[in-house]
Amino acid sequence: MNKTIIVINAEIQEEGKIVPISPATETMVSSLKKAINSSKINTEICIMAAASLWSESLPPQPEETIYCPLTIELPESFVFPAQRIYQRCKNVVGLRQWVATELGYRIITEKSGYSDFWLPVIVTSKGFIYGEVIGEGVIPYSCEQPVDLPDQLRQPLYQLAYQLLSNLDAPSAVYLLQFSLQDGEIIFNRLWPFPAAPALASLRVQEPDLYTCHWYCLTNQPIPEIIVKLLQ
Repeated sequence: MNKTIIVINAEIQEEGKIVPISPATETMVSSLKKAINSSKINTEICIMAAASLWSESLPPQPEETIYCPLTIELPESFVFPAQRIYQRCKNVVGLRQWVATELGYRIITEKSGYSDFWLPVIVTSKGFIYGEVIGEGVIPYSCEQPVDLPDQLRQPLYQLAYQLLSNLDAPSAVYLLQFSLQDGEIIFNRLWPFPAAPALASLRVQEPDLYTCHWYCLTNQPIPEIIVKLLQ
């Protein structure tokens, strides 16, 4: 049996118990575990707190180990296959500058405000699958999917995602491209190299949800046809 290591932002209590720092993190973990347990791959799931990696290096793991960090706050000593793109995504300022300089898109500034949209992009060995846009919900700290965007915004948004992920040589995974809209233009904020908290919106409306898609990507399984249901 191989091992799947899920790394999260969490607190470590005195007795060694790992406690997620937020309900969202806890739901992210449970959603990913559900996807793993419902798949045909027999694997041991190991939950690790990112904080523990800063104080003590992870011992060498078998080559077939599957790594699934749900945080970008990782030390450089934590070596795993997707380490390079996690580091690039963590360098938010550098990535914004590259998008502005090389791709010509506007980027977020203090004046442009908060970014409240996320484009899911499922990167597979066969190409990219663009999900329905996720937006901030009416209830604070909640998100909703799908958000209807006109074609004149969808196409440049998809082009931004394609050029950015292609340049990063992004490995198979689910990514969230965070952006805002201002005066009919796309304002780039950042890229998440895993299904971050906004992806929880997919649990209610999308089959398979983004956490299941992420697991399929990490294990090179084909992505079935994605169905998005409109909430009544």
